[in-house]
Amino acid sequence: MRALVSGPGGEGRFAEVPEPVPGPGQALVEIQHASVNFSDLRHMGRLPQGTVLGYDAAGVVVRAAEDGTGPGVGARVAAFGAGAWAERAAFDTGSLAQVPDQVDLVRAAALPMAGLTALRSLRAAGPAPGSRVLVTGASGAVGRLAVQLARRSGAHVIASASRPERAHQLTAALAGTPEERGRPGGVEVVVGLDGVEPVDVAIETVGGPTLVTAWALVKPGGNLQSIGWASGESATFPPNSTFSLGLAKSLNSFGDVAAPAADLAHLLALVAAGDLSVEVGRHGPWEDLESAKAAQLDGSITGKIILKIGRVPDWPETHP
Repeated sequence: MRALVSGPGGEGRFAEVPEPVPGPGQALVEIQHASVNFSDLRHMGRLPQGTVLGYDAAGVVVRAAEDGTGPGVGARVAAFGAGAWAERAAFDTGSLAQVPDQVDLVRAAALPMAGLTALRSLRAAGPAPGSRVLVTGASGAVGRLAVQLARRSGAHVIASASRPERAHQLTAALAGTPEERGRPGGVEVVVGLDGVEPVDVAIETVGGPTLVTAWALVKPGGNLQSIGWASGESATFPPNSTFSLGLAKSLNSFGDVAAPAADLAHLLALVAAGDLSVEVGRHGPWEDLESAKAAQLDGSITGKIILKIGRVPDWPETHP
């Protein structure tokens, strides 16, 4: 079968690879759409050559798991697991969630890594209703979802974008979501972090100096979840800045993507109900990976980049 694999110099290339052989607790999925994550591109060169790339996918089950777990043949599913940029992939059934009829497979493919990261980092940080939650890189895929999910918890969210145009786009995108209508809390969109008042929780996606500033804004007793390093810059903390008087505050790294099926199903249900918005910035053939990669890395596209794999309908698609 055809797949995108790691090539020399950290580039992706097409190759013919063996058909996946599912284990007893795995389903074989024919992939129709796959998501491009920033980390997929940044770390591509670290993988052994010939490794099938990608982690986020959506498609149709063509062989159910032998042990009887997971969705049956013909089910539309979202998947999280290695080897997603291929015509077919075998996924643990604990990494699959059935896609509701109201959700198209393009948006389903955009959800796994970004959605799980946003949901689980907020769960780990534990914002309470009325607390102040800072989200940096809020115009990015993870950031937008974190803003919406924190807003649903009843927190007051400070959504920080890097540039005014990104802030304007984010404000427009949030204006029509159900989270802005009749629920406690609110969203305050800002550019950078100058003038931001102290917060109880920070969901930090940028790294570098932004991480240092965000940490300084976290109150004693608060928590910062470091979930990304989009800037690629070093972070230098001033002396004595890593402790506080009174209640201790904490900085946690984040990488919890184990057994995602239940959380992925929860996120898909929110999308189906119109309570969570997933932005797709670009949808095109997987043959256009290099141009998609350039757009992702230079920040010219907000929202997820989705690769169309094989001969599937153009988006928006129709389905039963």
